Amino acid sequence: MNTIFTGPDEKPRCRWCGDAPEFLHYHDAEWGFPVSDDRRLFEKLCLEGFQSGLSWRTILVKRENFRAAFHGFDFDKVARFTESDVKRLLNDAGIVRHRGKIEAVINNAIRARELIKHEGSLAAFIWRYEPGIKELAQPQTASTSAASIALSKELKKRGWKFVGPTTVYAFMQAMGLINDHVEGCVIRAKAEAARKRFKRPCR
Repeated sequence: MNTIFTGPDEKPRCRWCGDAPEFLHYHDAEWGFPVSDDRRLFEKLCLEGFQSGLSWRTILVKRENFRAAFHGFDFDKVARFTESDVKRLLNDAGIVRHRGKIEAVINNAIRARELIKHEGSLAAFIWRYEPGIKELAQPQTASTSAASIALSKELKKRGWKFVGPTTVYAFMQAMGLINDHVEGCVIRAKAEAARKRFKRPCR
């Protein structure tokens, strides 16, 4: 299977970013670049949870609607959502109206606040699960990894929902904990350079 897509600038990229027009900018500017901002990390975990059983395109085209509905994924605000907020969101045609996933975001906001209280920041906790050099040496091909399984297990232990190993692996790909741009992709070297410059968060 061909893993390369030739972009409009005639440069090679990961094949998946040619599957929908919304993917190209996301692939070039976000996917695989390291993130240390707690709110962005929380948002991505939530959106990956919403993607479960759906396509990423469905979520990406609705991302601004999700941000508006969940107050920019400010977990301090979302943690205070009540049943009336759940009903409001279930009537919001701009997002995915799935009660279990909506309630999971509220639950996870509460869990995020607890985690930050004990660990210092969500970023410091998550980046402890960055795979080692040997595991990072080659692009990944599976939908899970030892690191995503370990992070998923710990999040579930702490009460998080919709954070299975596959969801967490996709999160790690997107947030730059791993560089899964394929060999030959013009963005792979840029993402790797960003990872090298990135200061890993600590408590």
